[in-house]
Amino acid sequence: MNAPLDRGAHVVATAARHADDVDRNGRFPIEAIQALKDARLLSLLIPIEFGGGGATLADVAEICTSLGHQCASTAMIFAMHQIKASSLIAHGRGSAWHEAFMRRLCDEQLLLGSATTEGGVGGNMRNSICAFERDGAIFRIAKEGALISYGAYSDAILVTARRAPEAPPSDQQMAVLEKGQYRLERTGGWDALGMRGTCSEGFTFSGEAPVEQIFTHDFAEIASESMLATAHLLWSAVWYGVASDALARAQSFVRKDARRHPNGPAPGALRLAEATSKLQLMRANIVEGLKRFAAAQKKADDLNSMSFAVAMNNIKIGSSQLSIEIINHALLIAGIAGYKNDTPFSVGRHMRDALSAQVMISNDRIFTNLSNLLLAQRIDQRLGD
Repeated sequence: MNAPLDRGAHVVATAARHADDVDRNGRFPIEAIQALKDARLLSLLIPIEFGGGGATLADVAEICTSLGHQCASTAMIFAMHQIKASSLIAHGRGSAWHEAFMRRLCDEQLLLGSATTEGGVGGNMRNSICAFERDGAIFRIAKEGALISYGAYSDAILVTARRAPEAPPSDQQMAVLEKGQYRLERTGGWDALGMRGTCSEGFTFSGEAPVEQIFTHDFAEIASESMLATAHLLWSAVWYGVASDALARAQSFVRKDARRHPNGPAPGALRLAEATSKLQLMRANIVEGLKRFAAAQKKADDLNSMSFAVAMNNIKIGSSQLSIEIINHALLIAGIAGYKNDTPFSVGRHMRDALSAQVMISNDRIFTNLSNLLLAQRIDQRLGD
């Protein structure tokens, strides 16, 4: 038996019980997140040497999918936390402070948030207006217009800024600030179409902390070697969970309807078959991506290659598009029973949550970046490696 999945079963059940209320009231899924802490799943990725679970990214992705079946907001919060943990693991080794913080994360099951966005940069996390201002052994930061998912509920936040006030916008570093070292002033609410429980409100973020809490690695390196792939793969796992649950509801509807049509295919059966092929494609892309990332982590040249970046970006784009197509098929199969919110075949919440996929790092922005990368790369015409 897969131990992490076994420990996650109670969390999934807890998320399911509160999913409708979390969505309806746009509230933080406090019960499910506490269940994640109780099951010690927030430290799942952290290496065993620091007190964590030492799990693979594939294990984490499987839990993201299981949670996505029931509550996309809980699944996305879990995924975003693990994305931050992956950067801590990949780039915090060798730093006494960051290694000690990893041990604290495991002991206290700290929830990590992210402040990588900022007003005035058009949603481009690879540019910053704010800067780390060093004063001896202390740094200060003030970041305006940051959209921080579950920021009010985080135990620590990883924040990006220019290396120094005189540095260009793309010369960035990232630091970990613990609760008590920063202040959040709410500047915007989160009355959103879907993913309502992520509570992705706008804040002015300000704080100060010892300089040792800044990662020594450039943020460009952190983004390319841990954040890009981990984010696209775990987000895709969440969307796969949402889409596969919607299709499972449509399948139940077709089975029920088939009993009334014993002499021929039930209405919706052909559309179900078509949607199943899309779901299989979505799954295959994610599974292959997880294998590619695991292999690339052992080869620095591959991890930093254009072909790897293109592959990870394509997984995100494909998953975000396929999830909506699959859920739309489920809606058409179930008809009014899928459209209504009070039936076992309802996919309204699934659709609203999945629509976020195309705007979480805008697909248009990714396509623009891909178009530039592809000018310098051949189209791969082989099936093999």
